[in-house]
Amino acid sequence: MNNPQKKPLLFKIIIYLLRIFYPKMEVVGLENLPDEPCIIVGNHAQIHGPIACELYFPHYYYTWCAAPMMKLKEVPSYAYQDFWSQKPRFLRPLFKLASYIIAPLSVLIFNNARTIAVYKDNRVLRTFRQSIAMLQSKNNVVIFPEHDKKHNNIIYDFQEGFVDVARFYHKRTGKQLYFVPLYISPKLKKMCLGKPVKFSYAVPAVQERRRICDYLMSEITHLARNLPEHTVIPYRNISKRLYPKNTQKEPKNENARS
Repeated sequence: MNNPQKKPLLFKIIIYLLRIFYPKMEVVGLENLPDEPCIIVGNHAQIHGPIACELYFPHYYYTWCAAPMMKLKEVPSYAYQDFWSQKPRFLRPLFKLASYIIAPLSVLIFNNARTIAVYKDNRVLRTFRQSIAMLQSKNNVVIFPEHDKKHNNIIYDFQEGFVDVARFYHKRTGKQLYFVPLYISPKLKKMCLGKPVKFSYAVPAVQERRRICDYLMSEITHLARNLPEHTVIPYRNISKRLYPKNTQKEPKNENARS
């Protein structure tokens, strides 16, 4: 986890330039945040989700960040696979080169931003412990849990393991966490917070993961579709001509909003 006290000069310069050149985002729905620290769950919108939160989210928080993006030797393979592996075949060598070029910058930024390293092996408990420590220090935790399986035209399916933070948090504190949905629309320059859902430790883990994720995906979709027509920035870095609209109709068997 990064040091909140000392920041390299280059990192400060990058944040300063981003504040100048990255569009200002309006945060809507702050009244939906609980009085106590919570977990905010949003659509990734490619790089826009983490940037928008780092620059403009007004409350104290830490964001989950894939651990490989914080380690110089691991950035290239992770970045290429996660960001650019679906680019046209003839362009892929250029993006492989780009994955090496961005590695030092990635390490600088993600190790100095307000981040919590996320592991997908037995070190995941370290991620949970750091998340709980931040929550106990009155920081919110921001998570972008989409993965490479399309849910609808707004978001991709969620990886469900992040919900278990609430179970560990309850064991440590006796409190029940809230999860708050967040929809980020770079095109509209808006970050929209929806109604929270409370975790229940009394429900079996598998059921509760599913319930929480279904609710959050449904609410994020609802937030997006109630905004004026706009282009959705999808999780995958696909061709811009394939970006969907928030008003795009879905097949009739799409899960109804709960």
